[in-house]
Amino acid sequence: MPGPVLIAPDKFKGSLTAPDVANALAAGLPGVEVRLAPIADGGDGTVDAAIATGYRRMQARVTGPVGTPLAADFALQEGKAVVELASASGLALLPTRELAPMTASSFGTGELIRAALDAGARTIVLGVGGSACTDGGAGMLAALGARLLADAGRPLPPGGGGLVELAEVDLSGLDPRLVDADIVLASDVDNPLLGEHGAAHVYGPQKGADPTQVRLLDAALRSWSGAVSRAGGRDAADEPGAGAAGGVGYAALAVLGARQRPGADLVLELVGFDAALPGAALVLTGEGSVDEQTLHGKGPAAVAARAAAAGVPAIAVAGRCSLAPERLRDAGFADVYALTDVEPDPQRCIREAADLLPRLAAHIAEKWLA
Repeated sequence: MPGPVLIAPDKFKGSLTAPDVANALAAGLPGVEVRLAPIADGGDGTVDAAIATGYRRMQARVTGPVGTPLAADFALQEGKAVVELASASGLALLPTRELAPMTASSFGTGELIRAALDAGARTIVLGVGGSACTDGGAGMLAALGARLLADAGRPLPPGGGGLVELAEVDLSGLDPRLVDADIVLASDVDNPLLGEHGAAHVYGPQKGADPTQVRLLDAALRSWSGAVSRAGGRDAADEPGAGAAGGVGYAALAVLGARQRPGADLVLELVGFDAALPGAALVLTGEGSVDEQTLHGKGPAAVAARAAAAGVPAIAVAGRCSLAPERLRDAGFADVYALTDVEPDPQRCIREAADLLPRLAAHIAEKWLA
């Protein structure tokens, strides 16, 4: 009898959450001992991964990226909270997907951090993927008690565009609980805040910014970082990760005293992957699209690397795969299987992934667990 199968997939975006993928794969392995450890890379899905390991789902009412109130989840366990920026200030939250590069705010993310503090969290893991805003984390800090003022003491308009009117930053009103809180920035982004490799130039276009708006946002972020430094924040604009999530990484590093950790590694630690690996006969991981991005800081690549180091075959499971076999082998994957192996219609693969994944798992078992 082979050892257990460790099932550690990321989400199939637009189709299934990571826990749903893990359960579907397990359903195709009757009679086989399985260990479930659904993962994420620090972006959306990180809260679900934490909850699947026993964290409690919590909910808070927050302000969405363009001011619409919404309910956002976070995970809590014994004084440790997992917070996703995407659930409060994410691109997917914009009404009818209308991008708002100049006005979208991270205010809701600050409200979510405050809710975690209210719930007793003293360690907060902040996953920052999927941001709608390029406001340098100004909104997040405002929600946590910072005062951001325009000329003559006027309140500052929301979003990165509003930072051009910034006259004063006052950090004295920040929530005092932040002093003793351990803030962990879960991000694989190593961009600085400013310049051609910074938040506005690299990620602004993804959020709808045209070339003129990119230049305005970069100038606004430069003004913002100077004001934060004068107000007593750390000079962190050039640090790797400052450009994450439209500059939310900068605010976390410069003002909240955050320490950055690679998102995928942090989540694997969160779900107890290393403890579940010994004795496994096989590891199943993957995500909706296994492609070049998978190999650059994504969770499945981190899973494959650790499994390969332990001498355990790691199989990539995907909706579709665009990588050559040799690229996968170089990254530690023993093989790859896609839903298109059992269903040639890509639309059916998306709609019926929950039904197709057990068939794919059974197909994998025939070869790898015989």
